[in-house]
Amino acid sequence: MAHLTIPPEIRALPVPDRITLVEQIWDTIADDEFEFQLTNAQKAELDRRLARRELSGPSGSDWDDVKRRIVGET
Repeated sequence: MAHLTIPPEIRALPVPDRITLVEQIWDTIADDEFEFQLTNAQKAELDRRLARRELSGPSGSDWDDVKRRIVGET
């Protein structure tokens, strides 16, 4: 992939405007997701992680437990 240079006009935008621009660009990528293909290595890694997750079982806390801890209930 070629390294692109950001045009000075974009660099000159205030940070909030650049964030909005990035969000808009990201949305166009999501709209075209059918064009995005994972590599075989990425697919293998996702399969490996899914298998590890299935073997280890659920972890973490459910929302009710987290909420009780946040608001200080026992």
